[in-house]
Amino acid sequence: MNGESQSEESIKLQSHLGETDASKEQDNNKGFSSKRMDTVKHQKGRSTGDKESKSRKNPKHFTDVHGLPCIEKIVSSVEDTPEPISTDIIGTIPNWIHGNFLRNGPGKFEIGNHRFNHWFDGMALLHQFKISNGQVTYKSRFLSSDSYQSNKDQNRIVMSEFGTATMPDPCKNVFQRFLSRFELPKPTDNANVSFVTYKGDFYVSTETNIMHKVDPETLEATQKVDWSKFIAVNGATAHPHTEPDGTAYNMGNSYSTKGAYYNIIRVPPTKEAEEETLEGTTLLCSIPAEDKTKPSYYHSFAMSENYVVFIEQPIKMDLLKIVTGKLTRKSISNCFSWNPKLNTVLHLIHKHTGKVSPIQYLAKPMSTFHQINAYEEHGFLIIDLCASDDGQAIANYNIQNLRKSGEALDEVYNTLCRVFPRRFVLPLRIEPGTPYNQNLIDLPNCTATAVRTGKNKVFCTHEDLHGEDLHMYGGLEFPQINYGKYNMHPYRYFYGCGFRHLVGDTLLKMDLQGKEMKVWEDPGLYPSEPVFVPCPNATEEDDGVILSVVITPIKDKSTFLLVLDAKTFEELGRAVVPVNIPYGFHGTFSSTA
Repeated sequence: MNGESQSEESIKLQSHLGETDASKEQDNNKGFSSKRMDTVKHQKGRSTGDKESKSRKNPKHFTDVHGLPCIEKIVSSVEDTPEPISTDIIGTIPNWIHGNFLRNGPGKFEIGNHRFNHWFDGMALLHQFKISNGQVTYKSRFLSSDSYQSNKDQNRIVMSEFGTATMPDPCKNVFQRFLSRFELPKPTDNANVSFVTYKGDFYVSTETNIMHKVDPETLEATQKVDWSKFIAVNGATAHPHTEPDGTAYNMGNSYSTKGAYYNIIRVPPTKEAEEETLEGTTLLCSIPAEDKTKPSYYHSFAMSENYVVFIEQPIKMDLLKIVTGKLTRKSISNCFSWNPKLNTVLHLIHKHTGKVSPIQYLAKPMSTFHQINAYEEHGFLIIDLCASDDGQAIANYNIQNLRKSGEALDEVYNTLCRVFPRRFVLPLRIEPGTPYNQNLIDLPNCTATAVRTGKNKVFCTHEDLHGEDLHMYGGLEFPQINYGKYNMHPYRYFYGCGFRHLVGDTLLKMDLQGKEMKVWEDPGLYPSEPVFVPCPNATEEDDGVILSVVITPIKDKSTFLLVLDAKTFEELGRAVVPVNIPYGFHGTFSSTA
């Protein structure tokens, strides 16, 4: 995957990116002030090719929004609440909801006089909203990881995180400190991204090789589990996919003298012994990185009935910089880079044979963190995902930026590319007689294209899964569906957060029939990832509720669990929590009925 291998169509797309796709987005995008929405002004003279636009002094502007309110409190440290407390119910929480809504995210951003640099670095705080008979209790607990305990014991940051490189221990002598700079950074076990399940057990996970098994009732970590003890990987994503029978798939990198590899992992559905964790995990296949020392970063992947879809995007991790990070005092986040000269490559791996498709499905440079759904239909693999045309957003989410106000905050937001839901359609049957240089997609009402440009190359363009009205809400991220029944199958609805700020400030329901949407919003409130919970005996896809934790940074101790009717998207009730909660990342609902 390099610049020379780009198709002619791709090169044309890339050369005009700044004046076509980007400008179209700017013209259609809408910003907002604290009181009203304003049409965004097009930023002239800012193309992808501009040298000036790549400098820190003159970054590329995607929007021209002014008057963003300060949200500093959503990244403020809190104390945990390990014993359950009651909440104040406003409206009605449906009596049929019985279970634990579990959430994960950073909750402590300072240790002693030391501060973490990046939002992803904060110490993991686990949350439980226990819902039963129309009532809700809340509890939270800091994950007792090695990182947390070591930092706490020494009252300083002693474990490196994604955006924070630790300083040498002042208690060591000069020679010891010098030698320590040549050590590889120890992978953090600060699992602050999500709750996941393997073999029926709950784990909290980040993107390193360490997870923690957690009791969903007490939120206590019961066992530290290392992927590398079971399979040769150096980490795994926090977004596995699960089959109806419980079989789980994930991805993880491995590094050797031959370079970097992307690995597809399969975890059995059940345990043979109660104390089991990842026993029986197997490697489905390994894909060598095109650039052996600069593999692509990926946060998640997609899965259909027969395929795992790995998206190799132009966000690169420089392994040499990571290895020498202690010497240069650079964090892992400093070793990431965006290369807009590279295509995005979609790799298809057959789940039952482990074989990688010889066909390279190419797309223009894009950045994607979360996929929505994938399924197979009429000889095509349809993959829906949230993506943007720029991959530099990770660096902007340092804590200093999230705590800014006024024009400085507006500047951060305006240099972030908006993320929108897109559909790619991949033709599964590419045979010797398959024609070149013409669109191979013949699905009705589909505007995505797939053109065979070489013997084993197909260049794809996407279809937008939204109407113009989504631009008013800053795009969409944190997508969720009715996963239990519709993952890997044709579906109609997905849910997400609108991003008129650095974090979600609205909840959105997207209807693929007609590309219509419903919106929940309340000024000054910031909802997190929406999670769909089906109601008993549901007959339609959207029969159920949406759960989201809503943060209120302008008020003290006013965070609440929001319950929406998933069908009408109207508010049913709130469970107001009398403690402060930071804005988190991902969660899941565990039924106890």
